[in-house]
Amino acid sequence: MQRFTTSEEGGILVFWVLSLTAFLGLVALSFDIGRVGIARSELQSFADSVALAAAGELDGNDDSITRARAAAANLVSDLKTYGSRDAALAGDSDYTLTFFSALPASDTTAPSATTTNGRAAAYVRATVTPSTVDQTFAAAFFTLSGQTPIDTTATASAIAGFTQYACDVTPLMFCIPDSDWDADLNIGSMVNLRSGGNGSAWGPGDFGFLDPAKLKVDGSGPCAGKTGVNLDACLLGAVGSITQCFVQRGVDIEPGQKVGIADAIFNVRFDIYKAIMNGEKNDPDYAPAPNVIKGIVPKGGGACIGNNEVTSPNTKGMPRDDCLAAGTCGRFGNGNWSAGRTEYVNYNYAGTDPHLSASTRYDYYLAEIAAAGGGGSSTAILSGLAETGRPQCSSNQSPDPERRVIIAAGIDCGANSIGGAAKNVPVKQFVKMFLTEPVGDDGTSPPTVDIWAEIIGRADNGGAGAGGTGGVFHDVVQLYR
Repeated sequence: MQRFTTSEEGGILVFWVLSLTAFLGLVALSFDIGRVGIARSELQSFADSVALAAAGELDGNDDSITRARAAAANLVSDLKTYGSRDAALAGDSDYTLTFFSALPASDTTAPSATTTNGRAAAYVRATVTPSTVDQTFAAAFFTLSGQTPIDTTATASAIAGFTQYACDVTPLMFCIPDSDWDADLNIGSMVNLRSGGNGSAWGPGDFGFLDPAKLKVDGSGPCAGKTGVNLDACLLGAVGSITQCFVQRGVDIEPGQKVGIADAIFNVRFDIYKAIMNGEKNDPDYAPAPNVIKGIVPKGGGACIGNNEVTSPNTKGMPRDDCLAAGTCGRFGNGNWSAGRTEYVNYNYAGTDPHLSASTRYDYYLAEIAAAGGGGSSTAILSGLAETGRPQCSSNQSPDPERRVIIAAGIDCGANSIGGAAKNVPVKQFVKMFLTEPVGDDGTSPPTVDIWAEIIGRADNGGAGAGGTGGVFHDVVQLYR
């Protein structure tokens, strides 16, 4: 016994066993902690995807929250490797969505501006349903060591938001017939836009202006340095990049009956220079379109239409929908222009239609330009008639056929109670329109202005960064937290 108590043989074995036990415990603990970390990482990825899918529908319309919930439930699926619940991640049982109209400036402050209003919802938070990761080794380790077990609950959340920007579009808006109206379902149909005043509720077809006071005019563009009505005239009539971007979620509106805004501002596109635009005929910033067939000519001859014009003796401008010409379909047409087309062909082409494949007026206009050598050509579109189809007053000609195209913000005026000036109004969609004839007004001050145009379709093509000479659209969906 004495030798045993003083013997040092095998002493290292005790330390080795104790160290091995501690080492194996740490390895086991790391294994379980790693599984929790993996689970949380997988759930965070799922939360990010759900939030982004939902945010992509928050376009400021009444049904945006409904569409956001459907997108999150139907478009996103994932898997988790560990956890007490089913490994599949899909459907709204695996997360909770909360919508906000605004986020606090600091990321450390919890958002509180919750909303159930689709027009106000700008951000969405996706919170994943918690999942518990089993402690295979850690449970035994903490039990034997008497320590408090670590939290093995895995969850995650993410906040995302959506904004669409419409850049370099015509600062114009109009009232759509109802919330279900879609430009792409009305391609080829005509609309009569009439300037809305201040006071009574606006109806379908009334138009106003997007507030240019919010614009930062391009310093190198044609509108740089202009103010007041001269700025308005430039924004509506000039060629080129002139404005900053409008946010689809909320635009400011001004009445369409506005002092200084008259038909002349729009009609430079048709080679007509009068009133406020008198003197701009040789300015390339106000060049007319490459096809200006309009059915009117200068009174008393000459190249320029002044304050008076007369109906052309042997040419016709693009016709209206037959029902609009007859006054039987209100302000929105149905796309049927067969009778008007026959008259157009009889006048301009002696009864033989050279562009039978063109179904819409815009298609016909483009076909006329192409047949005469394109937008940069000076070859006459019509021969031996009072109009050549090319500009005759201006010394310039835009090579771009879209010079007679405008982009207007389509707004559900009934749902937003529009009756004049208004702030922060959501845009249902931006609409591309072809001006079929010169814009007219009744000569009062402010004037009642009438715009006749054919629907080409949605200007943003449903989003996804669409662009063109008439405007550039950016859909921005991003994670904020």
